[in-house]
Amino acid sequence: MKKKSPRSSKRTVATTAGQALREQVLYLLRGGGAHLNFETAIAGLPAGLRGVKPPGLPFSAWRLLEHLRIAQWDIVEFSVNPKHISPAWPDGYWPETDAPPSDAAWKKSVQQFRRDLKRMESLVENPRADLDAPIPHGEGQTILREALLVADHNAYHLGQLVLVRRLLGAWKN
Repeated sequence: MKKKSPRSSKRTVATTAGQALREQVLYLLRGGGAHLNFETAIAGLPAGLRGVKPPGLPFSAWRLLEHLRIAQWDIVEFSVNPKHISPAWPDGYWPETDAPPSDAAWKKSVQQFRRDLKRMESLVENPRADLDAPIPHGEGQTILREALLVADHNAYHLGQLVLVRRLLGAWKN
């Protein structure tokens, strides 16, 4: 019987650990653990409340959705496109209006958010991607860092979206 070399054993452990890390990051991106998933946060929000700011809050559901979409798009694009230019901070990361211009604009924003979240998930799932390697056109950022940034940023603002909905009486307990 052929004996395994210590080198092949180490590679298996590293591969297993790398896969476990990918699975944990995907779990966070998809709303696992203490994170809320996107679909739950937006489900059933009446169209008439999308542009309403609750008293004392500076944002509406529309502003939060667009901010989530723009920021996530920016992070994903930065991760894959060396020619990407980020929007101006902070104004370029927020919509100009409290309400979506149309139902179609809301739906488009939701679709784009979903698409870019899937793009980040695909980067993490790709076994050829070294999650720890610096992004060549970055300043030390890695795919792992950018994926965790997406997960954290989305979790924070999806929590705010639930707060808006609760204050508007549009959240199930």
